[in-house]
Amino acid sequence: MKLIFIILMGTAMLSVARPPAVHAQEEAAADPASVTLGERLFLESRFAQYFFAHAAGPNADLVEGDPTLAVTTTATGSLPGPFAGRSMSCRACHLVDEHHLTAGGGNRTYADFASRSPVPARDDGDAATPRNSPSLVSIIPPAGPSGVFHFDGEFPTLVDLVAATFTGRNFGWLPHEHATAVAHIAAVIRGDDGRGALARAFGGSYRQVLAAARNVPEELHLAPERRLDVDRASDDHILHLVSTLVAAYLRSLSFATVDGAFDGSPFDAFLERNSIPRAPRSTQSALAYSRDVRDRLARRARLIVRDGPHRFALHDQPFAFGRKERRGLQIFLREHGRSRVGNCVACHPLPTFTDFRAHNTGVSQRAYDATHGEGSFVALAIPSLAARDATPDAFLPPTPQRPAASGRFRRRPAAGRPGEVDLGLWNVFANPDFPGRSHQRRLAAIACRSLEPSACRSVRGDTAGLLEATIAVFKTPGLRDLGHSDPYFHDGSAATLEEVVEFYRTTSELARAGLLRNAAPELAAIRLDPADVEPLAAFLRSLNEDYN
Repeated sequence: MKLIFIILMGTAMLSVARPPAVHAQEEAAADPASVTLGERLFLESRFAQYFFAHAAGPNADLVEGDPTLAVTTTATGSLPGPFAGRSMSCRACHLVDEHHLTAGGGNRTYADFASRSPVPARDDGDAATPRNSPSLVSIIPPAGPSGVFHFDGEFPTLVDLVAATFTGRNFGWLPHEHATAVAHIAAVIRGDDGRGALARAFGGSYRQVLAAARNVPEELHLAPERRLDVDRASDDHILHLVSTLVAAYLRSLSFATVDGAFDGSPFDAFLERNSIPRAPRSTQSALAYSRDVRDRLARRARLIVRDGPHRFALHDQPFAFGRKERRGLQIFLREHGRSRVGNCVACHPLPTFTDFRAHNTGVSQRAYDATHGEGSFVALAIPSLAARDATPDAFLPPTPQRPAASGRFRRRPAAGRPGEVDLGLWNVFANPDFPGRSHQRRLAAIACRSLEPSACRSVRGDTAGLLEATIAVFKTPGLRDLGHSDPYFHDGSAATLEEVVEFYRTTSELARAGLLRNAAPELAAIRLDPADVEPLAAFLRSLNEDYN
């Protein structure tokens, strides 16, 4: 449906009370109409608080757009805003081809260009999200919809994530305004008159398309169990359906595949040319598959890919996989040895290049120490579970249940504000505002598996001990098409892939020296020389593809 979006061009860190329960099989199901209507809702800009406060009804035009959207913020400046004159939508922070021809721009994999995405101005003084806007392509684990979402695992399902985004700070809503946000979104759905550009491109008014009315094109008819009479449905059920449809759209976003195997990058072409399987067997784990690729690489993979019949249209680099990339791949896959060990595969196994788990690689410590001095993060007082439970507003992030909470441990460090830093999973684990039993069990498993096996066994079932293991732990990102999702890390602090590799080279030394608080055990196993930075970065660039 990207063509529709091009026609319509004239047209992300939140907490929220949960919508009705989402079952795995419900979230996993998606018919083509769900995906198409999910894209429409992904583009919808009337759910934002700015529209609520400045428009004279659900079908009115804004006299003046949200100033936040006047430009596209980048890590080094700004670009003309493709959504100027409107209010916030999901697409405003998850771009694709809006800046394809803009000088200093380029394509995106449903990410933006900023270190932290701008948010609408409100009384809380926040101007940006605390974290970088991640790519939304291929974010579902291969086994299905299980897993957790967001950098800190805040959401058990994509439906929860979407609902929280629509009703949260990214869309301008403050925590105490949750009920108002839900009511406004329902009012937009019920009141849509079908005359807007989105309605004209996507089948008519929301009332018509959500009920699969006779005048709606058949290809936009939702499955019977998804259809909704918006006049009889509650506000919460409207939000739930809207979020479910957007989640279906997000699940449809994938990097190029052929017969279930990734197929869009020079690396994929290299595997194919050397007759190395591009996907694991059905019974093979991602790590076992990665080791198999490493063994085959050592035995016979000599044929390189030259920039020839395949050329990049969206990247300024050759479509090639040569000796430098091959050397970087060898380092990436190597797990043991005294030198030139990347151990990257421990957390970024092939072919998705993520384990869909979470680890502490030292990004938060680096940011805090850069602001407050070396050693500051190690010395930072972080409350125990008992202390956090005693005065939760002093430490936990704000939610609709706890709107006055400080959120001090979900912030970017700033001079003159010691004690503020982003602790990632720590903010969500054992937090009573996220009470889902299965969700917390999943987070506990993630926290435990971020430790050495013996340490995991010693704290299994010990919530207080596991909380310590969540300090500065963040989800592992995928590595495909990184050329379209910079800047890197959850805080957007690395501008280039060379900076990323150099960070791991130096931080692994801190981990081995015992100077990195709650360091991921996989980090200490990395042993890189300065000469390894260039080939590793070259290999990472070989994972780029023309995603469009």
